[in-house]
Amino acid sequence: MPEVLDDTIDGCLARMVSAWDAGDATAYAAEFTDDASYIIYVGLAYFGRTAIERAHVPVFEKWQKGSRMVMRVLEQRMLNPSTAVVVTEGGIGKRGTIHPDKVQTFTMVRVDNRWRCAAFQNTKRNRLFIRLNRYFEARGGKSR
Repeated sequence: MPEVLDDTIDGCLARMVSAWDAGDATAYAAEFTDDASYIIYVGLAYFGRTAIERAHVPVFEKWQKGSRMVMRVLEQRMLNPSTAVVVTEGGIGKRGTIHPDKVQTFTMVRVDNRWRCAAFQNTKRNRLFIRLNRYFEARGGKSR
């Protein structure tokens, strides 16, 4: 019996995590549209599924070989029946507990009855600036 694809947004995100954990660049890139944009926290931009796959081959073979991914949805907002914006927190690591040190924005689209990512933006959390921002917000935005 053929495997039934979970065609939800959560299913797409879960397949991304599974592909990352397996070090499978082809399966990872398959969750993106043909013309997707993929921006990582250092500012590198990749355009198109082929470029996303090609960029992840050395990631999985060298830089992050054996790593695992964690991801938690913070917000999911439907813009229309076939477009959603999903904000997640996540992280990658090789041992023990993985701490979510990044925030990601996914623009998800429904193509051929399947959810895929059309745009991805990854931002690294800066704990110092987060604390400073919260401090000043608590003071009503006043610096004195």
